Amino acid sequence: MLVCSCNFISEKEIVDTITALLDEDCWQLIVPAKVYHAMQKRGRCCGCFPNVVDIIIRTTEKYHAATHSTDDKIVAYISRLKEFHEENRRAELERRHQGHRAA
Repeated sequence: MLVCSCNFISEKEIVDTITALLDEDCWQLIVPAKVYHAMQKRGRCCGCFPNVVDIIIRTTEKYHAATHSTDDKIVAYISRLKEFHEENRRAELERRHQGHRAA
C-alpha cells in the first residue's frame, strides 16, 4: 500500500525501516521524521505523517510481542505514544489559521 504519494513510499518500506531502527535500540522513540531521515527522504506535504504514526505504533507493538519484551513496558510505551498522537491531533484541529483571526 502506498503511504506517501509525494515520495512514493510503501507501507512495507516504512515497516522495514522501523524494524531496522528497533533492532538498533528497541526502546528509542521513533517519530515520522526519524523514519524519513533513515530512508533519506523528507516529508513534503506531511499529510502522511498521521498514518506513519499509526504504522509506527503497530510495528512497535508487533516487534516487542515477537521479542518477548516485558508486557508492562510495552503497554506504558504504546500508551504514551497513543496519548502523544491524540494530543497532537486535537491541537491540530483546534489550531486557527492566520486568515481566520477574530480581531
